[in-house]
Amino acid sequence: MPTFDFLQLDVFASRLFEGNPLAVVLGADALDGPTMQRIARWTNLSETAFLLRPTQPGADYRVRIFTPRQELPFAGHPSVGSAYAAIEAGCVPAQTQLVQECAAGLLPVRVQGDGAARSIHVQAPPARIAHADDALSATLASALQTELDTGAVHCIDNGPLWIVCNLDQATAVRALVPDLSAIASLCQARGAVGVSVFGSQREGDAAMAVRAFCPADGIPEDPVTGSANAAIGALLRETGALARYGSRYVASQGREVSRDGRVEVSVDEASGAVSIGGRCAVGVRGKFTLD
Repeated sequence: MPTFDFLQLDVFASRLFEGNPLAVVLGADALDGPTMQRIARWTNLSETAFLLRPTQPGADYRVRIFTPRQELPFAGHPSVGSAYAAIEAGCVPAQTQLVQECAAGLLPVRVQGDGAARSIHVQAPPARIAHADDALSATLASALQTELDTGAVHCIDNGPLWIVCNLDQATAVRALVPDLSAIASLCQARGAVGVSVFGSQREGDAAMAVRAFCPADGIPEDPVTGSANAAIGALLRETGALARYGSRYVASQGREVSRDGRVEVSVDEASGAVSIGGRCAVGVRGKFTLD
C-alpha cells in the first residue's frame, strides 16, 4: 500500500485554529489526477495541495491544487502553505527565494524568517480584469442581498476566476448575509470559483476586510483566500484606488467563520505584480496510506 507524508496546517495565521486549513500530501508523484481529486473530497477542506518533483527548469518544486470539486491552476493559501510545508519537510532548501511550478506557470516565492516565525510570500499570476455586465451586477446584488454602486463589480482571472465586489466599507462587508444558493448558481453560470467582497477597515493591524463565498465548490465561506486578495490588489491598481490602502497593506478575513486570518498584500505599482503572504502553523504531521 503506498504511503505518503502528510501535513495539515493553518495558513495566514501564526497559531492554530486561525487562518485557512490546508492539507498537503508530500512526494505525490505516484498519484494521478482522479486520485488527487478523491483525496481532496475526503479531506473536505477548501483546498488540498500535492507536492511533486518539478518538471520545468528553474522550479524548486511543483504543486497541484484541488478543491473538493475541481483542480485549480493557482490558489493563494495552498501556494503559501505548500512552500512552507516543502521547507519544513526538507523537500527544498531553506533559502530566501524559491520558484513554484503550478498549472498557472512559474511563480516567485519569497521566504522570510525561520521556523514558526517564517513567513511566505508568493507572486500571483497576472490578473485579467473586466467590468461586470449589468445582468451580472444585478444578479450579484440580489444574491448578496444588498445594493451595489455602479461599477463596483469586476470579473478577475488570476488563475481561478473571481467575481469581485467593492463594498467600500468593512461594516458593509461584515454585515452581509448572502443567499449562498444564488451565489452557487451565479458562479456555475459564469465559470467562477467564487464571489469576493471587500471594504476599507481602520482597526487593529488591518486596512481591509475581505470575505469570499465559494458554495459551488462546497465551501459556503472560505476562511482566508490568497487568490481573491491578490485579485483585489490587482483591481485597486487598475482602478487607481490603491492610494487608499497603500502598496503594502494587511487584509483581515475569516472573522465571520471564527478564523480571523491576516493576508499581507504587496502591489508593485510599476509592473502590476501582486504578492500575497503570511505565516503558517502546522497542526498535523503524519502518514497518508492508500488501500
